Amino acid sequence: MSYQTAIERMYALGHELAQAPSHKFDLAHMRVLLAALENPERRSSGVLIAGTNGKGSTAATLASILQASGVRTGLYTSPHLVRINERVRINGGEISDDDFALLHDVVDRTAERLVGEGELPWHPSFFEMLTAMAFEYFARRKVDLAVLEVGMGGRLDATNVIEPRVSVITDISLDHQKFLGNTVAEIAREKAGIIHPGGIVVTLPQQPQANDVIGNTILEMDATAVSAVPYVPPVAPGSDCGYGSRGKYLTTECTEDTERSDHRQPVWRYPLQVMGQKICVETPLMGRHQLRNVALTIAAAEELSKQGFPITAASIERGVRDTRWPGRFQVIPAANGNPEYIFDVAHNPAGAWALRSTLSACYEDRRLIFVFGALRDKAIGEMAEILFPVAERVVATRADNPRSATPDEICQAARTSAEIKTAPDVATAVAQACAFGGSDGVVVITGSIYVVGEAMRLLGARI
Repeated sequence: MSYQTAIERMYALGHELAQAPSHKFDLAHMRVLLAALENPERRSSGVLIAGTNGKGSTAATLASILQASGVRTGLYTSPHLVRINERVRINGGEISDDDFALLHDVVDRTAERLVGEGELPWHPSFFEMLTAMAFEYFARRKVDLAVLEVGMGGRLDATNVIEPRVSVITDISLDHQKFLGNTVAEIAREKAGIIHPGGIVVTLPQQPQANDVIGNTILEMDATAVSAVPYVPPVAPGSDCGYGSRGKYLTTECTEDTERSDHRQPVWRYPLQVMGQKICVETPLMGRHQLRNVALTIAAAEELSKQGFPITAASIERGVRDTRWPGRFQVIPAANGNPEYIFDVAHNPAGAWALRSTLSACYEDRRLIFVFGALRDKAIGEMAEILFPVAERVVATRADNPRSATPDEICQAARTSAEIKTAPDVATAVAQACAFGGSDGVVVITGSIYVVGEAMRLLGARI
């Protein structure tokens, strides 16, 4: 089977959230599929990361730390910005087209046989197929540890078939209510499903409803709670990013002899005690919310070091600094008369607040032009209420996705005094925003990972 045929067959299964919950969330069916593949999920260790926001950033940072420590590391994330291959990586490298096609053929034929024999009631979903392919890929390539971002929820997510070395829960807020519940407590119960009996759980204090659920689940499962609080740096609410020769950064200084990277992306820099040593944490993931994600990552890395993985304070420092997670407050500087671009996949109200906070801190006196598109089932009105007031102008658009809201639907939901223009597609929206921005403006492309991905491809941004 060719790569293109494999991709077409995957997408023919429909969008991973389009089916009824009963067709997507059934670990018994996932276990049947994996058993027929001789349980590849058991042939390497794994870490599970769940949450509403920040789980992808946390997964990418932890994978970078492990790679810097000499651990052969698998990384499984979702969704993707441009190519589906982005979701499955080993030591930072995407799965090749040939391997993708081969593994799709193996898993697809196995699934069809199981359906034909009555072992499965229906063909696995898009996400179940891809998760099984990732497990098989990691097993065949003999990774030492796989970092798995939970797709949605946790309790019944296809990734939750492993016995994790460590479970990590990032910040929880309202999102995917159709599938997970209408309150933070209900959603937290699904996320806390990655806590296994006797397991290790890395957390930070968050909303009281979520704290109660997570705490009670830890007690019920006789699990060990690890707080990442010692790794969160003190950041005053009014502090800005500061400016330096390398761009914007947290103004707390590290020692002069600390190794520093050389790239144009803004960074946060601050000293921290880790594993009995003082290191300089330098993360390219911008925003105060990312400091919480980095803290969770460092706490998880330290727990893995106690389990025998060769992680040191120096490799934690290097891994955090070398993290690459595109589309999360990713900046392209102004050049050739074009404005500065910022890509950020703020796809729910919590993400919108995080984006607004970072923009207010780092771009307070700059003209902001937004390119905004969102999926129809998202809280568009609330996101618009949060983001649009800081914009000089907004261009509403839609990605090439059947779940995308139309520009008119965005305008109707926005209920804002901000000036909103519409564009039928992302390319037109980016062109309009570029014209509005000029050389001194900042074009912020956000609202949906699909909009951000299309814009990054158009502008040749690094993926």
